[in-house]
Amino acid sequence: DTSPPDAPASEAALPEAAPSAAADAPAGAAVIEAALATMPLGPGVYRMLDARGDALYVGKARSLKKRVVAYTQPARLPERLRRMVSETVAMEIVTTHTEAEALLLEANLIKRLKPRFNIVLRDDKSYPWLMLTEDHPFPQITKHRGARVRRGSYYGPFASAWAVNQTVNAMQRVFLLRSCADTVFANRSRPCLLFQIRRCSAPCVGRIDADAYGRLVAQARAFLAGRGGAVQQELAAEMETAAAALEFERAAAVRDRIRGLTHVQGTAVVNPASVADADVVAGWQAAGQTCVQVFFIRGGRNNGNRAFFPTHGRTEELPAVLGAFIAQFYDDKPPPPLVLLSQPLAEQALVAEALSLKAGRRVEVAVPQRGEKRAVVEHAETNAREALERRLAESAGQAKLLEAVAALFALPATPERIEVYDNSHIMGANPYGVMIVAGPEGFAKAAYRKFAIRGPVTPGDDFAMMREMLERRFARALREQEQGHPMPDLVLIDGGAGQLSAARQVLADLGVSDVPLVAIAKGPDRDAGREWFHMDGRPAFQLPPRDPVLYFLQRLRDEAHRFAITTHRAGRSKGLRQSELDEIAGIGAARKRALLNHFGSARGVKQAGLADLEAAPGISRETARRVYAHFHPGAAL
Repeated sequence: DTSPPDAPASEAALPEAAPSAAADAPAGAAVIEAALATMPLGPGVYRMLDARGDALYVGKARSLKKRVVAYTQPARLPERLRRMVSETVAMEIVTTHTEAEALLLEANLIKRLKPRFNIVLRDDKSYPWLMLTEDHPFPQITKHRGARVRRGSYYGPFASAWAVNQTVNAMQRVFLLRSCADTVFANRSRPCLLFQIRRCSAPCVGRIDADAYGRLVAQARAFLAGRGGAVQQELAAEMETAAAALEFERAAAVRDRIRGLTHVQGTAVVNPASVADADVVAGWQAAGQTCVQVFFIRGGRNNGNRAFFPTHGRTEELPAVLGAFIAQFYDDKPPPPLVLLSQPLAEQALVAEALSLKAGRRVEVAVPQRGEKRAVVEHAETNAREALERRLAESAGQAKLLEAVAALFALPATPERIEVYDNSHIMGANPYGVMIVAGPEGFAKAAYRKFAIRGPVTPGDDFAMMREMLERRFARALREQEQGHPMPDLVLIDGGAGQLSAARQVLADLGVSDVPLVAIAKGPDRDAGREWFHMDGRPAFQLPPRDPVLYFLQRLRDEAHRFAITTHRAGRSKGLRQSELDEIAGIGAARKRALLNHFGSARGVKQAGLADLEAAPGISRETARRVYAHFHPGAAL
């Protein structure tokens, strides 16, 4: 739990959610009514749990007792909430000092637990920042992700790596700052290509002194802080001074920097002058789905935008979705001083209070009505509408393809989950099997799985690899089925009749008889478009070369093949990085490095005599004897 500042650590289970007793516990409104007896009136967060102990719903309340009592009358609730109440077997609460703290804690728990009945933002990616280092006489400008362990100034976040790379490139053109690593800087003897194309001032070889470079850094800091106008005036004055002194080459170089600065500042809608540091959050709803577009504006510049599609019930209104989105979105990132919205929130003042509490300063949440800020919001809203329309169009096309797949393979219903299996190895070395998953929303990459084949595998025995992979996968699927997880509606295997027979035998041995199996065999000369399809109860068949369903199935097969190849390569690279020294007990990373640095390779260590090993820096006599004994078993020591 990452509770908000000053939140008390008081947590109670009402009644206690013990997994062993969950099956025998009462469910539904009776559980909630029993919990009310000891539920406090103050603010906090409540969790409804199912029979497996998983969170069904996480909610916050100014008064826990007054809020939760509504669930004791299911007849007055919508169908979706009635289903949630019926599955509830336990409740847990966490009390907080204020409702704003409860809102922050609720957002944290929803992102972590992903309850089925909440509006959930699925955003697991980290955001890149621009960093200007402060631990070197000539600061470096570069992209940064992760923890801020290096001393420097950080600017962002940016919506994508592309956005921050574009900004780094623009900053190089305008301010001529170096982007090379300190190790490269220290070992340069002549300017690199960036100096030749006027994107670096080459401080590494003394083409600019520390004072002049410091002025460039100061201009860059001013620009990133939103004072681009002052920087432009300074550059204009510098250009005029150079021209008056008849230094036309320097004047032309400054002129090019001014042009680059003007290009970076761009148009007013994309880079609004009246908005310094803000996030623009706009939503659009259609067909029971929502797209939320976020534009990151820092220092009056657009740092890019990103589209999000929160998971929620089809009846949720846009203000409720936006409110839940904002609370979860800023759970792991600092909010800016201003958040501009396309729609007013139901609890807008509370959201602003919670974000201010998290940021440690005032955060304004506003819905602009006119002027440049309104134009920016409308621009984001248009992007949200267009992104949602594209997604709906893709979903409609995907639905038609899945219906055609159901008709082609005589499935009882349109498949919701298709699993595709493939494997990869080189003559039995580093064998891996993979499973990819596709459904109505396209590829479900969070459901992909890798199987390191435990073997042993005879080189070329793909049947054995497939058998092991399917045994492990469906043994687990049977256990998960008891907990309510569905089996796949269709299983595709890369291979022919032999692979199909092996897969059918594995499922039969496990007692799985209701999962349709199809094997896709490559055509003559491995010609895409002439694949053969093998399944039980009908002879092998092909599809017309331009059939859309054929393209769809090829795409599934190719995605599985891509995932198998990348998984195998990653495993092989890991194996290549390993050394025979790793097998010696007591040889950690530091001693391994010392041995390799001294002898040059693992082979050099293997061929070294005991006296040589004992003389190696950082290697004790005991360690030397252990290494020598490993490579020379039975030798007298």
